Amino acid sequence: MSPSQVIVLATPVFLGLIAIEVAWGWARQRNTYRLNDAINSISLGMLSQISAVLTRLFRVGIYTAVYGMVALWHREAFWTSWFGWLLALVFYDLCYYWLHRIGHESAVFWAAHVVHHQSQDYNLSTALRQTSSGALLGWIFYVPMALAGVPPLVFGVVALVDLLYQFWVHTEHVPKLGWFDRWFCSPSNHRVHHAVNARYIDRNYGGILIVWDRLFGTFVEEDEKCVYGTLSPLESWDPLWSNLEVYWSLARDSWHTRHWGDKLRVWFKPAGWRPADVATRFPKPAFDIARIQRFDPPMTPARVVFAGAQFLLLLVGSLLFLWHADSLPLARSAAWLVALSAGLWSLGAAMQGRISLLEAVLIEAAALSMATSAAGMTEAFQVFKPLAMVLAIAFVFQRGRPPWTLVAALAFSLAGDVLLMLPGQFIPGLVSFLAAHVCYIALFRRDAPWFASRKALVTTLGAAVVMYAVLFAHLGPVLKMAVAAYAVVIALMAAQAIGRASVMRDAGSVGVAVGSVFFMLSDSILAINKFAVPLPVAEFAILSSYYVAQILIAHHARTGGDRAQPAKTVALAAEQV
Repeated sequence: MSPSQVIVLATPVFLGLIAIEVAWGWARQRNTYRLNDAINSISLGMLSQISAVLTRLFRVGIYTAVYGMVALWHREAFWTSWFGWLLALVFYDLCYYWLHRIGHESAVFWAAHVVHHQSQDYNLSTALRQTSSGALLGWIFYVPMALAGVPPLVFGVVALVDLLYQFWVHTEHVPKLGWFDRWFCSPSNHRVHHAVNARYIDRNYGGILIVWDRLFGTFVEEDEKCVYGTLSPLESWDPLWSNLEVYWSLARDSWHTRHWGDKLRVWFKPAGWRPADVATRFPKPAFDIARIQRFDPPMTPARVVFAGAQFLLLLVGSLLFLWHADSLPLARSAAWLVALSAGLWSLGAAMQGRISLLEAVLIEAAALSMATSAAGMTEAFQVFKPLAMVLAIAFVFQRGRPPWTLVAALAFSLAGDVLLMLPGQFIPGLVSFLAAHVCYIALFRRDAPWFASRKALVTTLGAAVVMYAVLFAHLGPVLKMAVAAYAVVIALMAAQAIGRASVMRDAGSVGVAVGSVFFMLSDSILAINKFAVPLPVAEFAILSSYYVAQILIAHHARTGGDRAQPAKTVALAAEQV
């Protein structure tokens, strides 16, 4: 049985214990849960596990390789005895202590570990809040076990035991436990670890044993009420941003500093350290525990029901994926990882009110279209592919009174999607998408002059010429004309969108321009794969870039009351160009 399958079997136990904790809290009139926070924490655990299907190489794969090459003591019989198992568990816990400690004391390791600390609540769902990037560097700290000859099987089992043990300590309902607290990581000891109180910061790192903290001087006893979270609150339900937030902050500081040493130093200094010149130019407010406000954007009853239903569906999908992941080809696993990640992102965005419920369903339908195509699930793909565009049309009507050019572009795209799924209908499908791009050009012309950026026009037409040159020898007479017309039209669409963004200079126009570039990318991959050279995971790449394009345009295109920019403003923009 694989580690992923063990997690699947353990999930009902986790959820059952969470339900018990919720019931206990309500009965004691001390509820420690919020629906949005709990969903976000468990979603991050789901993301961590499904991504581990690909990142496990860094921990188990590299460990196995090191063990095979440089293990100093090959005594498998010893390590599989009861004493060997116990020693391996203690050995692992010691290595974990130092990984955990460096996870707080070095910025690049904190960037991975911060995910576990971002919740401002402390309950059993917080235990499931795990990083998706920790394995990238975390394997380094377990190399001593490989050198000592601990077999990979024993390493994998004790790692799982150490992880599962830590679940129960994430609760506020268990008080101090006397002698147990002196030896083991307990709820009281671990509450300290998650707190942002000044005296609690960077303390109590032990996974199973707290004696490591006592030995190495990092132990603090719980003696004041804990306040949870991080010194730089995330304030988002976005699981992808949760994993990337600190990496982005470090990259930004590294870019901005003028000192070459600091560009590297920022990654390895303690978390929160910033180059002096960056801190002066881009100051951040000092942390004040008295001013902490819990991030809790309101949700309507409809959003609550939607969030609960979508969470359950995504949970089932993730568990099914994890159960079968080890038997799936890598490309298919990657496709399902992207699809499930898109679903988790849209769930978080919907809970936060960043996107509508309909747009969340649109994103999930597009993700399922990509995944079912990659998985060879033809019947499901034939449902989700047109469904995504039907939802896109419904979404633009939900936003307001969409211009006919936007509706026509999406309708022609829907027709193209259906035609391209039918045998022998490539040319009609191409014509449908050609009409869609013409409609998009007309849409982007409504509030901007023609081709406002000459540089963009030259660049996109140049890209079209290069693409056509690559394809020319592989096309028949009819296709040479059709593909030439198509290449020119999509280049003009992208040039018009980019020129519009250069005039309007707002987030919406930039989003539309990015969408148009993704359209060019999608069509380029499709053409190369169909007529020139078969590309790996081509269908997935085509559909993913296609849906990114359509969703960006549908989300950012002007509709309803915001559609008619005053003529004077357009005229002034034209004069500037």
